[in-house]
Amino acid sequence: MTDSSLATRAGRFTLAAASDDPMTVTRLGYGAMRVTGPGVWGPPADHDAAVAVLRRTTELGVDFVDTADSYGPFVSEDLIREALHPYDGVVVATKAGLLRTGPNAWKPLGDPAYLQQCLEMSLRRLAVERIDLYQLHRVDTRYPLADQLGVLADAQQAGKIRHIGLSEVDVDTLTQAREIVDVASVQNIYNVGHRGHGDVVAACESADIGFIPWYPIAGGDLVSRGGALADLAEQTGYTVAQLSLAWLLRRSPVMLPIPGTGSVAHLEENVAAAGVVLTDEQWAQLDDLA
Repeated sequence: MTDSSLATRAGRFTLAAASDDPMTVTRLGYGAMRVTGPGVWGPPADHDAAVAVLRRTTELGVDFVDTADSYGPFVSEDLIREALHPYDGVVVATKAGLLRTGPNAWKPLGDPAYLQQCLEMSLRRLAVERIDLYQLHRVDTRYPLADQLGVLADAQQAGKIRHIGLSEVDVDTLTQAREIVDVASVQNIYNVGHRGHGDVVAACESADIGFIPWYPIAGGDLVSRGGALADLAEQTGYTVAQLSLAWLLRRSPVMLPIPGTGSVAHLEENVAAAGVVLTDEQWAQLDDLA
C-alpha cells in the first residue's frame, strides 16, 4: 500500500542535526500569522474558525507551526495554545524582536532586556517550559549582535530554548551569528518570483541549516491573469499556491515552507502542494520564471 502521508510526500528535515538534541519536522509547515485580525493586528473576526484552522493543520499531518509574539500582537500564540496545547508531536516556533505600533506597522527592537521579557511572556502564552525554536525576528543594528543573541544563548543554556533561529539576515550576518550561537534555521522572504536570498539558501544548504521562506507564495505579475505562473496553473490544473510551494520543496532539501491562511479550504489546498507532479519541462518553466 502506498504511503500517502504528508511526511512522505513533502519529506522530512532535521534541524540542528549535528547537535545532541536534533529536531525532525515535515518540510511543509504552517505560518500562523493570518489567524489574527486585519493587518496582523488584534483578534480574528471569527475566533472559532481560527482555532479550527490550527487544529486542521495537525489533522493533515503538519507538525511544524511558526508564529511570533508580534502577530496580533500576542494573539497568534494565545490561539496556538488554545488549539494545540500540549503540542503532542508538533514543533512550535516563535520569534521576538519586532515591536508593533499598529496594523501592518512593525519596527525592530533588540534591547536585550526586551528580548528577555519577550521570551518569558512567550513561554507563558504557549504554556511551555521550553520553546522548540526561538528566532530573532530582526537584527536591531542599534545593539551589538552578540548582546541580542546572548540573551537567546543564555536561555538555551538554562533550558528555556531548544534551538535558535534568525530572520531576515544576509550571509555575512549569518556567518557572524554562527560564531556566537548554533543557528538551526534562517527565515527570509523567498518564493518562485522573489529569489533575492539565493545566496542565503546556498549557505544554509552548505551548513545543513533549515531555510524557512516567509511569503512563500508568489504574487504580482506572475500570478495575474496572463502571467507566467497563472498560465502554468491553468495548463497543469494546479493552483498558483500549489505550484509556488511545490517549487520551494523541490528547490532545496533544507527548504521548510510555512504558508499561512485563515481558511481551512486554503490550508487543505496548500498542503496538497506536496503531491504536485509535473513534467521536466513544466519544472523547467517554474525554474525560469524569475
